[in-house]
Amino acid sequence: MTPPVADAADVVIVGAGVVGTAIARTLAGYQLGCVLVEAASDVGTGTSKANTAILHTGFDAKPDSLESRLLSRGSGLLREYAAAAGIPVERTGALLVAWTPEQVAALPAIEANARRNGYTAVRPVGIGELYGREPRLGPGALAALEIPDESIICPWTTPLAFATEAAGAGVRLRLSAAVTGVASGDGCHRLSTTRGEIRGRWVVNAAGVGSDTIDRMFGGDGFTIRPRRGELIVFDKLARPLLRSILLPVPTARSKGVLVAPTVYGNVLLGPTAEDVGDRSEVATTAAGLGSLLAAGHAILPGLAAEEVTATYAGLRAATEHSDYIISVDARRRYACVAGIRSTGLSASLGIAEHVVALLGEAGLVLRPRPGGAPPPLMPYIGEAGRRPYQDAEAIAADPAYGEIVCFCERVSRGEIRDALASPVPPADLGGLRRRTRAMNGRCQGFYCGAIVSRLLAEGR
Repeated sequence: MTPPVADAADVVIVGAGVVGTAIARTLAGYQLGCVLVEAASDVGTGTSKANTAILHTGFDAKPDSLESRLLSRGSGLLREYAAAAGIPVERTGALLVAWTPEQVAALPAIEANARRNGYTAVRPVGIGELYGREPRLGPGALAALEIPDESIICPWTTPLAFATEAAGAGVRLRLSAAVTGVASGDGCHRLSTTRGEIRGRWVVNAAGVGSDTIDRMFGGDGFTIRPRRGELIVFDKLARPLLRSILLPVPTARSKGVLVAPTVYGNVLLGPTAEDVGDRSEVATTAAGLGSLLAAGHAILPGLAAEEVTATYAGLRAATEHSDYIISVDARRRYACVAGIRSTGLSASLGIAEHVVALLGEAGLVLRPRPGGAPPPLMPYIGEAGRRPYQDAEAIAADPAYGEIVCFCERVSRGEIRDALASPVPPADLGGLRRRTRAMNGRCQGFYCGAIVSRLLAEGR
């Protein structure tokens, strides 16, 4: 038998979205040499950054599916992790609102579905209570269900926290390294990338919308990614008093539908659309998509018509021809495929990671716990519900840079930008800096602060 290549990593994880970083963070708890490979210049840049930022309970997942099981497990793990790591989470609860007799008729089945999934806090809400809780809801609602544990979360800090913890435990992060080919033999896989060759004894494919391409490099052909574009609209912070809860639609067989939700940054989010596209880089918004969202949003929450739009964006969901997650481990090839995760990947990420690592262990990967495990890293807090540096008199007294505001719309200080640039996983560009600090994420979208933020980024790199 040919001995394994000496300089090969034990595991190479392809894809540094929220699922790939969660897997890397979980593997980092064992005595393994791991490499996390990402085609983009930062972690969490694909579907992970362009979603509805809901921490789901899994009440509406298909019962007895892998998604249901991992979503239920993962959402609980993520709530605990977020509390320890300082990831912004707000338990706003959700109201699933029915507007037609057909939708009203669907509510008992949705409630029964939630209970089959183990979520028993769901309950019907009468019209009086519904409008008492959400007085600005549009006229014509007929019935609703309450899901009290649905929450909003920061989708940017989550994969960054996972990657930071993984890097701190020795996982090597290779960014801007798109995988272009695979050759296997001599006990390892040789991955050709745009930054040179990476060798690994085991490979985990968590490449999101590119996961079928990677899978075919390993000889697979069991699924095809059919990118589904979701467009979203972000309203100004002045719209935030319009609602208290996440307002959910009655889902269809195709999508969860258009929701209205607060964000942890103090805004209001409307979306997403659901449009299958052929181009895997097609993340532009469209006049038709945004128009349909505005029409739906004004019906759900008429007050939105008078509010300013701060931003629009779109993301691609990794939909496939299958209705469930596609997760498997091939012991013979030493290859794991994690695909078809779609919109619930953020909430299920830690459950998915736990499941994948267990499957790897069953397939032969030796899992020896790393001694002296450290707690999660405490991430810079960028939500609105907690205290940020500009509000912390003691922090400003100790370091005046935290009192020097650079981005006035979002109250981001020079100290926060400095810290982000010096962090274990620093930003590569202005988008990465925005996701770490909220700089240029506000009403003016960088019109006022863009020049100084760009200069600070250039000086700090």
